[in-house]
Amino acid sequence: MAGYNLEAIEAAPFKDDLDIVIPTIRSLDFLEQWRPFLKPYHLIIVQDGDPSIKIRIPDGYDYELYNRNDINRILGPRASCISFKDGGCRCFGFMVSKKKYIYTIDDDCFVAKDPSGKEINVIAQHIKNLETPSTPYYFNTLYDPFRDGTDFVRGYPFSLREGVPTAISHGLWLNIPDYDAPTQLVKPRERNTSLCRYVDAVMTIPKGVLYPMCGMNLAFNRELIGPAMYFSLMGEGQPISRYDDMWAGWATKVVCDHLGFGVKTGLPYLWHSKASNPFVNLKKEHSGIHWQEEMIPFFKYLRFSKESDTAAKCYMELSKMTKETLGKVDPYFVKLADAMVAWIEAWEELNPSVVDDKKKCNEKDVKAK
Repeated sequence: MAGYNLEAIEAAPFKDDLDIVIPTIRSLDFLEQWRPFLKPYHLIIVQDGDPSIKIRIPDGYDYELYNRNDINRILGPRASCISFKDGGCRCFGFMVSKKKYIYTIDDDCFVAKDPSGKEINVIAQHIKNLETPSTPYYFNTLYDPFRDGTDFVRGYPFSLREGVPTAISHGLWLNIPDYDAPTQLVKPRERNTSLCRYVDAVMTIPKGVLYPMCGMNLAFNRELIGPAMYFSLMGEGQPISRYDDMWAGWATKVVCDHLGFGVKTGLPYLWHSKASNPFVNLKKEHSGIHWQEEMIPFFKYLRFSKESDTAAKCYMELSKMTKETLGKVDPYFVKLADAMVAWIEAWEELNPSVVDDKKKCNEKDVKAK
């Protein structure tokens, strides 16, 4: 292992540095099973759908609960950038958090066990991933060299072994795979079991490579990439759904590539318990299935300007490119681009200290010159 004390990382609770964001339309009984792992942390619960419905939260948890009325009150006219009746509403929790790290999980996910039968501590593994560097510029054939028991292989350039800061840790799922509707229909009984398909690996996604990010088991460094982690406008009133996390994944990956941050995928696993209806999903996804053939090349070949030196600046530039290029594909992308601008404006309004600190740093740089 390349010089990092992972035992110290695992022992540290990081409870003052991490918020857990959960989008939901139902009572959160699933948290009972998570109690040994999640109870020490602060929860931000974003209630989607009818705000008059009271949801039950197990005793003993420290939490904030926001519904649509709260979102409208806090964001005012910019509230329209937050999806309604869609899991993308979770990004409101990213915005109001003040912690360094975010972990977000879906309410149909439970504690998984590794092949030895040991329960998996998802927070500990995500923190390990985020607190150790990524290696996006050269692939290590033993995967993450900063994991215990491994290192850089022969032939790995010493000039690249320091790595780069890790912005995103993308976890996976046992039991129900995260498939699109056509694949669900073809493989209705397929399950990912710990004995057959548990892969004990973490790897950095190389620079210039996109990936399909799933939001049900995801952690990220809010200070590095937060403003770009926008789960795009989906759900009620929109022609597309189930692509909110895909958009966020593509956007954050190109921003990370530009700013010199890394993205890891692999461990930890959780147990995904509920298979959604493939026929309903097909209605939600059909536009996205067509549009992704335009969206993916768009992200693959875009380049940011040198002036975009923060995640927020990158995202504002991305909004312009979205309107100019993808706006020709469908008017939805013009609306999305406007929502992206509203998102950044709202983020900066709710997080003024970050903006002010950046301005002070720029002013010092100018005076120094």
